[in-house]
Amino acid sequence: MSATAPVPPVPATAEPRTSATAPGYRPGRTLRLRVEARRQVRRRRTIIVGALLTALPFILMAAFAIGGTPDGGGRNGPTLIDTATASGANFAATCLFVSAGFVLVVPVALFCGDTVASEAGWSSLRYLLAAPVPRARLLAVKLTVALGFSAVALVLLPAVALLAGTVAYGWGDLELPTGGALGAGSTLPRIAVVVAYLFVSQLVTAALAFWLSTVTDAPLGAVGGAVGLTIVGNVLDAVTALGRWRDILPAHWQFSWLDAVQPSMEWTGMIQGASVSVSYALVLTALAFRGFRTKDIVS
Repeated sequence: MSATAPVPPVPATAEPRTSATAPGYRPGRTLRLRVEARRQVRRRRTIIVGALLTALPFILMAAFAIGGTPDGGGRNGPTLIDTATASGANFAATCLFVSAGFVLVVPVALFCGDTVASEAGWSSLRYLLAAPVPRARLLAVKLTVALGFSAVALVLLPAVALLAGTVAYGWGDLELPTGGALGAGSTLPRIAVVVAYLFVSQLVTAALAFWLSTVTDAPLGAVGGAVGLTIVGNVLDAVTALGRWRDILPAHWQFSWLDAVQPSMEWTGMIQGASVSVSYALVLTALAFRGFRTKDIVS
């Protein structure tokens, strides 16, 4: 009696067909947003990211308590750090200033780069598509949830910093490092504009991580690739010899939100930065959907 060789799994190469043999099947009711959100919020990496973002303001407060009040002796002139302990609003703005360049990039890349690649790494992606979940819906749901978690991460840091800073330093005007101050009544709207711009500026990182997540089975590769390319963009932006070519780099506009914490808010830089980020994000997202539509899923 001859042994029967095991039959390898057949890769999913196209959208599953639906017919009258599957009564009640509705593509729009597969993989609902709340189901995916519930799965993601219970993951260890989500809890760790939330804990780290919550702890960061208290770490900065401890650093100021140990090192004393900033003295404004920076080589590049006064910055928001020099007024960090003036009020809770100043402390929140300082937390955003020190974290916008890299710290806030990591959770966005993590949430968006891990979302599809992790399913492939767990060998569950093929079974999701066999459920059957349409490929476009699977990507749309996962991207929507990932962007939602990214938005929560971007809001969590300044919210905790504002609350902790108000308790520690009091509530008052947002003192500007160049002189002058913003009234307490206009502080919250300005911070809201800053957070909204930071979210839009991070869309390019989110889309890059999401695209990489659809082309690799390694979540770390997708997340690391997005973070690495973001760092490369920051390095290139520091090369002044590139001149006007730096205008097409998203990193060139990452601190345009500082125009929102000036006596007279200036929108030009934020509009340019948002347009660059959204343009890249649309192209990368389209690449993700186009490539995943015909990709052979073997994991």
